[in-house]
Amino acid sequence: MIVDSHVYCFPAPDTRAGHPTVAAHLEFWQRQQALHHQPTFRVRDRAPGDSRVLLDPTPEDPLRVATNRNFRVDRVCNRFVWTVDGEDYTKQQLPPNVIEFSPGAVIAEMDHAGVDWGLVHVDATLTKDPAYLAGCVAQFPHRLRSMAPIDEWLIPTQPDAAIRQAVDAVKVHGLHALKIIPEYAYRHSSSRDFTAPEWRPFWDEVAGLGVPVFFTLGSHPGVTDPRAGFVAELWRLRAWHERYPGVPVGITHGYPWRDYLEGDRFALTDDMWAPLVGTEICLEVGFPFRIGDRFDFPYRKCWPVLEAMVRHLGARRLMWGTDLPFQNRFCTYRQSRDYIEKYTTSILSREDVAQIMGGTAARVLGLPPRPAVT
Repeated sequence: MIVDSHVYCFPAPDTRAGHPTVAAHLEFWQRQQALHHQPTFRVRDRAPGDSRVLLDPTPEDPLRVATNRNFRVDRVCNRFVWTVDGEDYTKQQLPPNVIEFSPGAVIAEMDHAGVDWGLVHVDATLTKDPAYLAGCVAQFPHRLRSMAPIDEWLIPTQPDAAIRQAVDAVKVHGLHALKIIPEYAYRHSSSRDFTAPEWRPFWDEVAGLGVPVFFTLGSHPGVTDPRAGFVAELWRLRAWHERYPGVPVGITHGYPWRDYLEGDRFALTDDMWAPLVGTEICLEVGFPFRIGDRFDFPYRKCWPVLEAMVRHLGARRLMWGTDLPFQNRFCTYRQSRDYIEKYTTSILSREDVAQIMGGTAARVLGLPPRPAVT
């Protein structure tokens, strides 16, 4: 059974998508476009541009979005466009011609690539609407599961409100996992530690919901070395896992692999794995959407990293994920399977591949052996 632990369904950016207004939704997208590493170019002639002009930082809010760039959706080419000195600019953070991604589009990709199940991820930029996500699952209940969105900034400051969101998503809308991005709380509150006492009322309630919790981690605030900052967050996650050992837990995206690049090779150290060794914390395996602009299919430069992940953590704690549709910027969905299944036979056993490509995710999500015929 093949399980993609990281797919997306999302409505168009110029809709509310669970935000108070369309403008509030577009602000999240504008910030994403400003910060994402994909190259910016001028629409007229594809000359390089700078997306940081989409921000108007202040000491109090270094990520405040600029209001004078006419940031908008171009419905002709299905992409974002903004204007600087009379010239329009864009970038392809989303794959070309993708401005929304329906559950039907996900299933079509899965069918073409022979994927049985997909776990729908969430992010405030894409959608904050649990009813929308429940509707996606309802269309394909034997193929899709979905995480639930939480306003992370409420957790340390208004835990009761965050708890209501989690309970509503799981108990009312029937969603299957929670996703937490601590960075959103760090950005919008004074909290700097998701294991701090002010987070515990939320965690204590979440632990009783009976669903996995997935974390998207970045560098801890105030740490200038992004590798050290990420590992510091892993140690916090280990402490969290020790406090809530009965909750299945996963890390989305894997490590911040771009930060571990030195030239055209990865700089790996044994101590980077230390926070995860001896735990049941699971880790996503997904390289094309993270470094597909640096290395080409079949991503041979990534094979030593995959071998190290299996050696230090074990295949039963690794979950294949693609970030569909975002990985389509660099390779096809089928190739995002093939680079593991067809090209790593010298470093992975068949049993390892079976765990990575579906066994681990099926166990964490409690999936039935095979999806029913739809």
